[in-house]
Amino acid sequence: MSDLPPAIASWRDQIERLSEHASPCRYLLPAKWKAMRENALAFLDQHGAEAYRLGWTAPQLFGVHPQHGFLRVEYAGALMVNDSPAVAVEPDRIVFDRFSGYRTKPGQVWGVPVWEFVARGG
Repeated sequence: MSDLPPAIASWRDQIERLSEHASPCRYLLPAKWKAMRENALAFLDQHGAEAYRLGWTAPQLFGVHPQHGFLRVEYAGALMVNDSPAVAVEPDRIVFDRFSGYRTKPGQVWGVPVWEFVARGG
C-alpha cells in the first residue's frame, strides 16, 4: 500500500512478516492469532493513516507484555486484545462492533509491539 504514511507502511510490513499460521505467543491459539493478524492488516489499510494522524503509536495499537505476551492484557494495544475487526478510529479509542479499545486509561503502561516481542524470542 504505497499511499500509507511511512510509519504505517512499516507497521504493516512488520505484521506481514509474522506468520499467520504460528501464534507469536504460547498463550494465544493460532486460529485467534490468524484473525487478529488479518484484522490488524485490514485496520492499517482502512484506518492506518487516520490513526497515525490522530497520534496513535505502535504500542497503543499492537502492544503486548514484553515477557508474557498476550497473557497480560493490561499491557495490550487496542488491536491485540480480540479478534474482531475495527470499524472506526477516534482520537482516544478504536471502535469495534461490540466494544472499544481506549488509550486514555489512567496509569496505562504499554507493552512492546508484537513484532518486537517475537524478535526477542517471545
